[in-house]
Amino acid sequence: MQRPYNILVLCTGNSARSIMGEALFNTMGAGRFKAYSAGSHPTGRVNPFAIEQVSALGYPVDNLRSKSWDEFAQPSAPELDFVITVCDKAAGEMCPLWPGQPVTAHWGFPDPAAVDGSDEVKRAAFANTLRQIRRRVELFLSLPLETLDRLAIEKKMRAIGHEQL
Repeated sequence: MQRPYNILVLCTGNSARSIMGEALFNTMGAGRFKAYSAGSHPTGRVNPFAIEQVSALGYPVDNLRSKSWDEFAQPSAPELDFVITVCDKAAGEMCPLWPGQPVTAHWGFPDPAAVDGSDEVKRAAFANTLRQIRRRVELFLSLPLETLDRLAIEKKMRAIGHEQL
């Protein structure tokens, strides 16, 4: 078997959506993927509701942290195969040059951290966003990556971002 595919999930704050994307790829990818997450302007803390959601997946939360995407543009960073932005703001920003010339796509999701209300309302927003991200991750994981060329993968990745959830 080849090395796992390295995938970076990006958002602005790296506190919720990108964290949940990292956890989903790492748990559902069954060793086929090594996922990371980062933000263009990291908040410096992972949202507690995101921690609840990924913990329920059985994903280890002790090492989760909100970090800058600059870490993944360093020469010592893992060579990336894929980069997915999960918030519209990060998708519109000028990204660093990533090692490995990864295939990129945008999968926009509403920001559950922006939801106002009781903890139950916020918890429901995070659960809904996790469900939406999970659906797109499932679609991506079903792609026969080993048999597709770069252009076909990019086209399919971008189409996944337009799936109705």
